[in-house]
Amino acid sequence: MIKSVEFYFDFISPYSFLAYKKLKNLYNYNEIDITYKPILLGGLHKLGGITAPAFNERKMKNMKNDCELVAFKNKIEFSWNDKFPINTLQLMRGYLTINDKLKTKFFDLCFDHYWRDNIDLSNIDNIENILENCSIEKNTFFKEIENQKIKDKLKELTNDAFKKDIFGAPTFVVNEKIFWGQDRLDYALEEYNS
Repeated sequence: MIKSVEFYFDFISPYSFLAYKKLKNLYNYNEIDITYKPILLGGLHKLGGITAPAFNERKMKNMKNDCELVAFKNKIEFSWNDKFPINTLQLMRGYLTINDKLKTKFFDLCFDHYWRDNIDLSNIDNIENILENCSIEKNTFFKEIENQKIKDKLKELTNDAFKKDIFGAPTFVVNEKIFWGQDRLDYALEEYNS
């Protein structure tokens, strides 16, 4: 059996962004078998009866400060997005429709635009800019994200995460063990390398 790191993420999660950047900064990043699992974080929270930090003023204030500390410590370019939170449904479905050769570029651009460059990804023009940079035909993209199979796939991934007792993003699963949060990445990698 080939061991992998399952990485559950949503582009709306600043901690998913920070975890991804930490992963990419590893000298052996290309040697790690990572399976990216897109989920709809809002849907996962709803299934678990969880109120997201974005809707709790005290948690939100702490989350902003915490993300800035993590970014600074890890030398990650980060800027809290003025339009947080947004609905990432189109982006998360879109990730599922994209050719595997383009997924990494789309992934990078979505995360960087939102969490580094403070770009509003609820604005269609900004999504179209990402598509253009990835050489993805926009009409095809917007048609495919309305395909029922894609809608069902994102729901299925989110429901599967819930069934595994995953309740937030990022979450890493290695050897069926759950590691929640960007600050548990090292533990997930230790399990991967064991």
